[in-house]
Amino acid sequence: MAQDGLNYRDAGVDIDAGNRLVNMIKPLVKATARPGADADIGGFGGLFDLKRAGFTDPLLVAATDGVGTKLKIAIETNQHGTIGIDLVAMCVNDLIVQGAEPLFFLDYFATGRLAPDVGAQIVAGVAKGCKDSGCALIGGETAEMPGMYGDGDYDLAGFSVGAVERDQLLPRPDVAAGDVILGLSSSGVHSNGYSLVRRIVERSGLAWDAPAPFATDRTLGAALLEPTRLYVKSVLKVLRDTGAIKALAHITGGGITENLPRVLPEGTLARVDLNNLIVPPVFRWLAATGNVAPEEMLRAFNCGIGMAVVVAAPDAEKVADAFADAGETVTHLGVIEPGEGAAHVTYDGQLALGVA
Repeated sequence: MAQDGLNYRDAGVDIDAGNRLVNMIKPLVKATARPGADADIGGFGGLFDLKRAGFTDPLLVAATDGVGTKLKIAIETNQHGTIGIDLVAMCVNDLIVQGAEPLFFLDYFATGRLAPDVGAQIVAGVAKGCKDSGCALIGGETAEMPGMYGDGDYDLAGFSVGAVERDQLLPRPDVAAGDVILGLSSSGVHSNGYSLVRRIVERSGLAWDAPAPFATDRTLGAALLEPTRLYVKSVLKVLRDTGAIKALAHITGGGITENLPRVLPEGTLARVDLNNLIVPPVFRWLAATGNVAPEEMLRAFNCGIGMAVVVAAPDAEKVADAFADAGETVTHLGVIEPGEGAAHVTYDGQLALGVA
């Protein structure tokens, strides 16, 4: 007796669900249009017109990233509305440290079984992140892969391209001893260190819907899903208005310890005064609950600083005031000094990790 014929849906892939998702997100994508891109989707590739964007002698800068295990919290709490902002931020914040204006973004969303409503929430976050960064969401890919991901699980990755005029590329070659380091405050844990965060939450015995010990007006899950801060508009404004920024470092995995030296020349060190660093309550709670040493906190987390800015000493106050006017909270972190060998960070003072 002949067996019944199989189809793609029997194998776990619902093409109709994918089409429904595309139709749901079309207006979200359209809302991210900017000069150079009309932000339509549905073709095989996205187009961008650099001339229409106003560049004359541009260098292209590309960045790709994901959200990491912060996704597990979104999945386990069924809160998907802001995780797309994290995805965009992790890419575009990497572009602006080279002085580049983000132009367009593409996302990759993979899941075991496509739930169009969940997918639409995620893409809504991606679209918001793009709109708030001035870049167009010009395409992406949704992959339904049964057997690859568990029920309800998904993964996200993103890719962004920006442009910078050739003579404005960062870091500038004149970064040197005597320069001042400013820090721009983070919105929280951002999107790094969540494997450790989840272990600490497990140790605490708290459920995701319990009040957050460091923010009792929110649940623990919601507080830890606070999206990564987008620095694009403020950084581009201060870059253009002052012309005084020599280098920028996006403080992601590895913290200040690993990321700041990436933009410093050999033979220098960054002397950072921890006494000037105001540590947000979330990090104090993580340190206390996980018994995490200060050195490990500084390597695993941003500890309250999401972006470091290097400027000449005479320009420090002017740049700090410009960032404050642009809505950023600014900290004077330290100075660049002569060093030996590869650039590195030296800490003075103590990280304030008292009880949250």
